[in-house]
Amino acid sequence: MGGLLGRDAGASGRVVPPTGATAGLVVATAASMAFLAVFALALALATGRLAERWSEGLAQSLTIRISAQADKLDEQTRTLMEILRTTPGLGEAKALTDDEMQALLQPWFGPDMPVDALPIPRLVEVPIIGRGPDIDGLELRLEGEAPDAVLDDHTDWRRPLVNAAHRLRLLGWLSLLLIGATAAGMITLAAQASLAANGQVIRVLRLIGAKDITIANAFVRRFTRRAALGAAGGTLAGVLAIAALPRMDVAGSFLTGLGFTGWGWLWPLLIPVLAALIGFVATRRAAIRRLAEAA
Repeated sequence: MGGLLGRDAGASGRVVPPTGATAGLVVATAASMAFLAVFALALALATGRLAERWSEGLAQSLTIRISAQADKLDEQTRTLMEILRTTPGLGEAKALTDDEMQALLQPWFGPDMPVDALPIPRLVEVPIIGRGPDIDGLELRLEGEAPDAVLDDHTDWRRPLVNAAHRLRLLGWLSLLLIGATAAGMITLAAQASLAANGQVIRVLRLIGAKDITIANAFVRRFTRRAALGAAGGTLAGVLAIAALPRMDVAGSFLTGLGFTGWGWLWPLLIPVLAALIGFVATRRAAIRRLAEAA
């Protein structure tokens, strides 16, 4: 009996079968959830960068639209340029040429759009310097000296875009939480099934003096290791899939901006660690509760 008691730790380590449905379930669940977690993490980080880019980029410039009649357009433009040149907080203004206007409208109307034949207003781009100009004072001056000029500081349409990006980032983090909760639930079910399947072995271990905590630790070690290995494989597959996406500067599309940049590629390394932690907590709680009920 003493020898058996001395070997209870090694015996308990073989309580969970090395193969079987529960083993495959834990590994497959961890791998699948880790793969999805990589994309949810990439979505959260990419939308965060997008919100910052929209917020900072659009806040550094103004756009002024001149909708004057053709015989007054050049005069209004010269007046506007003089106003902008003498306004503190503004850089050098630039009026868009017909070629630039055609390039701006090409995604919507095609390359053959006759810009000169359409009543398209003249656009002037103005960079902001330092704290920027007095917007209210600038609007009053434009109203008095260039009444056909309309100032747009991008606030009206910048705010919804930034809010949308922030909500997408929140959705990414929420998806990570749901993925973690789903993984915890599946691992808990697998641990409970394994405990039920090994009920006879657990009763024998108790008869020879093995403590419940020793038996529980056997399940915790096995399921934690399976969760970590499965998550590592899923994370690797997810990172490779993200790396295979076309770069944003090549494809010119928002969706291709989904991915990691710089030190952000290290974030996925946390996924197997978190998967192991989830497996540890879920299995330990399930094992202790099950053993307490069977006592």
